[in-house]
Amino acid sequence: MKIIETIAEIRALRRSAQKIAFVPTMGNLHQGHLSLVEIARRHADIVVVSIFVNRLQFGQGEDFDRYPRTFQADCDKLRAAGCAAVFAPDEHELYPQPQQYFVEPPAIANELCGAHRAGHFRGVTTVVAKLFNIVQPDVAVFGNKDFQQITIIRQMTEQLAMPIEIVGGETGRAADGLALSSRNGYLSEAERAEAPRIYRNLARIKTAAESGRRDFATLETEAVADLHAHGWQVDYVELRNATTLARAHADDKRLVVLAAAKLGKTRLIDNLEFNI
Repeated sequence: MKIIETIAEIRALRRSAQKIAFVPTMGNLHQGHLSLVEIARRHADIVVVSIFVNRLQFGQGEDFDRYPRTFQADCDKLRAAGCAAVFAPDEHELYPQPQQYFVEPPAIANELCGAHRAGHFRGVTTVVAKLFNIVQPDVAVFGNKDFQQITIIRQMTEQLAMPIEIVGGETGRAADGLALSSRNGYLSEAERAEAPRIYRNLARIKTAAESGRRDFATLETEAVADLHAHGWQVDYVELRNATTLARAHADDKRLVVLAAAKLGKTRLIDNLEFNI
């Protein structure tokens, strides 16, 4: 497995490869990330994983400085998973001068997580577009856990006519249902025991909607109340159209219920997609 730190070297790899699948990450890899690598291996001759903690997508007071950086352990995992190359540029390599050109995502980027993390998706789409231009993959694989993110990236790729197939990987979960996340490591023992409640509330909403309930606002309110009662600070619990992310209507067929909430100091997100 090659560890590549420069744009020139990753472009040289591109010229020598027939087909590349790309998995962008910020490192601190867990089994969920490795499952994306496995998906990528089924789509291409060479799998490239990037490890870069992107300052542009962190807001004021967020956890950029304390975000876990576990590069050597990440490389060991990727080597075992059959990754061909790790692209690990430093900030100067990726942003040799202050970034003045940005991708401006549409209004949906200011809803859900975007309503609570100003400029987050502007930073995400800008770095992903830049990584796409550098790596020039045929396929890019993202986790469905960040459902709003993959939806926005898929739309960006389509509207900017990027010749890249976007593939979503199912959310990896612990045995108790908690979605795998790099930020789970911030949880105390007591918080970790409480954390699966967010998934259980999403599962209840999914079951209720599948069984015929269309009082979506009530279902959302019930879930928020349950989380509040157990010490969570809730950003949102919402049912949305799974294709457009518009607010769900009773005649929608493909839905997703999404949630974001803080448990102590740790912000967790999750979603469940389903048909009715």
